[in-house]
Amino acid sequence: MYRYDAIDKEFLADRAAEFRGQVARRLSGEITEDQFKPLRLMNGLYLQLHAYMLRIAIPYGSLDSRQMRRMAHIARVYDKGYGHFTTRQNLQLHWIKLGQVPDILDLLAEVDLHAIQTSGNCIRNVTADPYAGATAEEIDDPRVWSEVIRQWSTVHPEFSYLPRKFKFAVTAAAKDRTAARVHDIGLVLRRARDGSLGFEVIVGGGQGRTPYVGPTIREHLPVDSLLSYLQAILRVYNRHGRRDNKYKARIKILVASLGAAEFARQVEEEWGRIDSPQADLPDTELARIRGAFTPLAFEALPARSDAFESAKAASPSLARFARNNVKPHKKSGYGIVEISLKAHGATPGDASADQMDLVADLAERYSLDDIRVTHEQNLVLPHVKLDDLPAVHAALAEAGLATPNIGLISDIIACPGLDYCALANARAIPIAQAIAQRFEDADRAELIGELKIKISGCINACGHHHVGNIGILGVDKKGEEFYQLSLGGSGQEDASLAQILGPGMSAERVPDAIETLVDTYLSVRQGEERFLDTVRRVGMAPFKEAVYADAH
Repeated sequence: MYRYDAIDKEFLADRAAEFRGQVARRLSGEITEDQFKPLRLMNGLYLQLHAYMLRIAIPYGSLDSRQMRRMAHIARVYDKGYGHFTTRQNLQLHWIKLGQVPDILDLLAEVDLHAIQTSGNCIRNVTADPYAGATAEEIDDPRVWSEVIRQWSTVHPEFSYLPRKFKFAVTAAAKDRTAARVHDIGLVLRRARDGSLGFEVIVGGGQGRTPYVGPTIREHLPVDSLLSYLQAILRVYNRHGRRDNKYKARIKILVASLGAAEFARQVEEEWGRIDSPQADLPDTELARIRGAFTPLAFEALPARSDAFESAKAASPSLARFARNNVKPHKKSGYGIVEISLKAHGATPGDASADQMDLVADLAERYSLDDIRVTHEQNLVLPHVKLDDLPAVHAALAEAGLATPNIGLISDIIACPGLDYCALANARAIPIAQAIAQRFEDADRAELIGELKIKISGCINACGHHHVGNIGILGVDKKGEEFYQLSLGGSGQEDASLAQILGPGMSAERVPDAIETLVDTYLSVRQGEERFLDTVRRVGMAPFKEAVYADAH
């Protein structure tokens, strides 16, 4: 992972000290809550339903064991003993006391972590493929470019007060594990026919009240022009983005209103005005950032592990875990282990302090001290020897972290909803729990296959319901919680927006409705067809008829 230098460390310490003074002035009454609000938001501090929530940035979802242990310590000492991993690869602590925040930020800074720009109308935490540096699919390491963007955008004087929040995702693999096409800017590394490395630039994706799959405005941007081109995009947005209406302030609204072609034309025109050699990253600086990523000492291993194969043959639970939670690695003899934070009946994305400590221990011992957070609210040990997988699985199972459901029906994305969030108008967590418990049978889950359910407690869509194969949106109807189902969404490389199935239903009906959707799918699918492919082939009608016939 990226190694912070003296400048990085000094910056984090200074920002923590600055916020300590701001908190002291707020507690003494020297500044009002209205004056304090923009200051706390720029440091990732929200005021939610019951307490302050601190959102800790995990740049491009990459951690080491000391950082994970420090977050576990903070959760144990300053919160209620757990944290919530989010779709932006961040960690949220939901029970924070204002007076303790400066101490927490100091503790984070000591291990090169912070909460800077995890909120506010600025460039938020840059996310990337959680398999970066481990998968053979990638053509370059997207973490390097994510770090370039992080350093360039942090407290950037021109882009610290944008019309609205702004989100990047970076990937370098054909398989998109970042939801790049529903971000304000999605960057997909590709090679041109001549072998040159460049970015497909996707702008204007997003969810919320008005969801869009972002259009591609440039097929191939040479990598050495990245920062000047991003500057041009953000200048066009800063110039024309709505500041009078927060519901129309995201760049997706600007791109949709202008049209992708006209927006691209204005970006190209603005790009032409920029002194690119001055604005872009010098080769020496790129080399510094690339060189700051710790080189990994992979061993030369055979592709097959006899010990692993024997352990799988003797243990059906290990075999199932390997089928669903272990992915191919670029180095022979290694695997990418995805740790589900979706135990049946648990809160999606939550991990206890003890579980975080265990993952840190496993990373240090078995995964070259490397941990990742996924945008689907799980964790990854990216570099585990196949020989070590039985021991890793046993340790995870003892800690309740070996649920073999990655990509299956109970691997549900859910926002905190009305249990925590002041913006929500319905609960999301109990719905996710009820569905997961309904589909707890592992054989049946594997029969169903890949099926991504995503749940949001309000129209802001923090649970990504618009791109769920099955999306669930909580709405308020005269003080009662109802849930609207939608089908056919995808946040992957085949991105699409889900279509509303029909009228909303009570919370009690949702698990039955999901059961009906699954039964309908199994009755009409062809071969090994995924749920998403079946919906795209047969359309909404058979699913709608089955769900609403069941209601009468």
